[in-house]
Amino acid sequence: MIQIKNVEFSYSRNSKLFAGLDLSLSPGHIHGILGKNGEGKSTLLKMISGMIFPQKGKIEVLGLEPRKRQPEMLREIFFLPEELPPITLSIENYEKVYAPFYPNFSHEQFQNYLQEFEINSGKSQINKLSYGQKKKVFMAFGLATNTKIVLLDEPTNGLDIPSKAQFRKMTASALEDERIMLISTHQVRDLDSLIDSIIIMDAHQLVFNELCENITEKLLFSYGKENFKGEEVLYSEENLRGFDQVSINKTGEESKLDIELLFNTVLKNRQRIREIFSNPNNKPF
Repeated sequence: MIQIKNVEFSYSRNSKLFAGLDLSLSPGHIHGILGKNGEGKSTLLKMISGMIFPQKGKIEVLGLEPRKRQPEMLREIFFLPEELPPITLSIENYEKVYAPFYPNFSHEQFQNYLQEFEINSGKSQINKLSYGQKKKVFMAFGLATNTKIVLLDEPTNGLDIPSKAQFRKMTASALEDERIMLISTHQVRDLDSLIDSIIIMDAHQLVFNELCENITEKLLFSYGKENFKGEEVLYSEENLRGFDQVSINKTGEESKLDIELLFNTVLKNRQRIREIFSNPNNKPF
């Protein structure tokens, strides 16, 4: 559904942001793209949506080129950027103006999502809302578009803890077999229990792309007072309760995926992680 092949992109002649970028995303998943600030996560979403174009390589979305901005593609993509658009309409007028661009938009779903976010008045002027409330309105609208592709850039910025929980619940319930959701964030823990596919960017490269079920099959996440050592231990960090560790899952033991630990493990041990997950037998050894 989304294919990126050998893409190059730069904002200036002297510095490439991406070089030889490849990525393939399939429907039926909530993909989380993780990385530090400045890695190019927002740029990647903008290229997928057709807002900016690669200098080299090819991007296909729903079999179409985003750069052409064809109506067949645009009506099936909703993109919520981190910097919210300056809308001076009321919520109900915003719906009247923009909902017709999305043939599968549901007024009933929009109202339900607004209620979940405790946005109770459709007559509220969007530009007079707080940043967090504005974000809730746009997220509720985006989920109600029922587009095949939903792109969310740092969606939890500006949300309080209860609102983050509501966002995870609503987003999970909106996933369908023919829908792709791609969420970009540097706040790793905000996507805990929501995403089922993890993409990690480091040094402007895609260094990891795996389904969560594959991750816990090959890696073991453990927590305890003892700091285990050995070649099977890939990452260890100390905290007040002892040590959090990631190691090779030699025994097939089940453990709960810790996204932040995984992120730190990949950044510290890129080559070893690549070897583990490139094993064709789907086993560490």
